[in-house]
Amino acid sequence: MRRWDPGVFGSVLLGPADQGTRRLRVRVQVLLTVLLVATNLVGACIVFVLATLVIPGPSAEGATVLALAIGVPVYVAVAIAVGAGWGTAGALRALHWVYHDETPTDTQRLSALGVPWFLTRIQAGLWFGATVLFTLLAVLLQPDRAITTALTVGIASLVVSAIAYLFSEFALRPIAARALSGEQRLHVRGLGVRRRMILFWGLGTGAPVVGLIVVAILTLTRHEVSLTKLAVVVLVLGAVILCFGLLVTWLNARAVVAPILAVRNAMHEVEEGNLDTEVQVYDGTELGQLQAGFNEMVRGLREREHLRDLFGRHVGRDVAEAAAFGNVELGGETRVVSVLFIDIVGSTTLATERNPAEVVTLLNRFFGVVVEEVDRHHGLVNKFIGDAALAIFGAPVELEDHATHALAAARAMARRLDEEVPDLGAGIGVATGEAVAGNVGDESRFEYTVIGDAVNAAARLTELAKDVDGGVLAAWESVEAAGAEEAGHWKRHDTVTLRGRRSETVLAVPTD
Repeated sequence: MRRWDPGVFGSVLLGPADQGTRRLRVRVQVLLTVLLVATNLVGACIVFVLATLVIPGPSAEGATVLALAIGVPVYVAVAIAVGAGWGTAGALRALHWVYHDETPTDTQRLSALGVPWFLTRIQAGLWFGATVLFTLLAVLLQPDRAITTALTVGIASLVVSAIAYLFSEFALRPIAARALSGEQRLHVRGLGVRRRMILFWGLGTGAPVVGLIVVAILTLTRHEVSLTKLAVVVLVLGAVILCFGLLVTWLNARAVVAPILAVRNAMHEVEEGNLDTEVQVYDGTELGQLQAGFNEMVRGLREREHLRDLFGRHVGRDVAEAAAFGNVELGGETRVVSVLFIDIVGSTTLATERNPAEVVTLLNRFFGVVVEEVDRHHGLVNKFIGDAALAIFGAPVELEDHATHALAAARAMARRLDEEVPDLGAGIGVATGEAVAGNVGDESRFEYTVIGDAVNAAARLTELAKDVDGGVLAAWESVEAAGAEEAGHWKRHDTVTLRGRRSETVLAVPTD
């Protein structure tokens, strides 16, 4: 089941990480305009509900109603014009480098990350102006409503400011990501997660609750309110607290959870083996440090996997895995293994008659077949020796029926080389016996290898195999050690005394 992808910035509304600057500018501008207008509508709703249904006080008189009918739309229009112009101009100055694809300075990064606070201060300033203006109108026209007006608009100002910041921060996540992308080490800016949670709880829930307390005080001290009216007041104000407190809490929770979800989804990708995964760092708090830390961790995993892959290519996967678990001490152990040795026929002539690039290409095709067949039969290509290769079956990882695998690899290798690399002839020798397998060298530089009679015998058989049809020779000891099915593919060929040995060695060749 495919997990739902909320986008790199926590929402599909914010677009992809690689969107063009023009599209980014239009997207951010539209989102900011829509969200901030919606924020002010929310504030207007709060004022209406509190003033008409909740805060106890005398009803508005004719002059007050006329003043409000004229003042409210005029102030709203002026506030929108001033807020849009001032906010847009300030944001464009701070984000100039983003829209022109310039590399930002540290000062420009800080300015870009401060745009949400800048826009929030504008909203707070406009609502503070509304609080002062309409309170003064109430004082002049109907003093009994001054406290009511100040309270309703003041509470709305706090809630609107909180929502404005959260909406602005949401819309500007792509900008924050670009501002944070060039940092070597992310530092927390502004309020941390803990302080931000407390602050927005206070603005979204604490302020309306204070309003509820003030309502109770006004009811007890200044106005006679029936139980029914008091019940309505408490119910409506409680609903306001629940609704708008929930809205602020939900927006703040989304701002906190979105970076965590991005890291969680990226961790799933890493678990599935995708080490190219990265998360966009768009938060300037501890959550951004979490995102940046995850990217740093994955970068380290990629480097480790790259080194492990290179190490495995040089020494073999099994040896690399053993080294990864700490088994890298000097010394070895005696084991019964099967050894396959392969050497090219006429390599000197090949090097003199062809240019180096052709020789390397041909050798790579040749050794490509060798490596594939050895891997397919669970062996280890221990080393390349010029135009020859040594493969081990049964070390460093124990392999049951290693002789069967070595003989099968020799037959398959000879067949494929004849078909796929006909330009090169080769001799292949297989021997089974005791060998010392382990790390030799010095503590500062060593390699895994095998030393013993089986290795020497395989090398001698390879030289003899160059003069045999098919180019493959094996010691009869290997055939005897192999399983019945594989042994059926071999027959006795000759008896020789290999150089360095006193006893005779019975040879075998493939029947096919």
